[in-house]
Amino acid sequence: MTESRVEILERMLASDPENPAVLFGLAKEYEKLGRAEAVIETLNRYLDLADDEGNAYGMLARAYERLGKRTEARAALERGIAAAERHGHPSMAEEYRMILESDYAE
Repeated sequence: MTESRVEILERMLASDPENPAVLFGLAKEYEKLGRAEAVIETLNRYLDLADDEGNAYGMLARAYERLGKRTEARAALERGIAAAERHGHPSMAEEYRMILESDYAE
């Protein structure tokens, strides 16, 4: 039996628990599997270690939204806008603003 990508990444993470690339990759695999709680936990660990350019915050927002945690999803998008702007990704920042305006308007 061959190992799944999740198993491989989890094993890599066990030997190097503060590897941002492995954490991000693992979060993406969890997202593909619909494991929102695992995505949130893994991305929060990743964000504690890495200066993300914005993509992780979009993933984090989707995971929170999947669990019905709209306040947390909105906060993740707001942090994503700041990160995207800081790293020179205006189109990503604009995408997150549009999501906030259309899905989170008060």
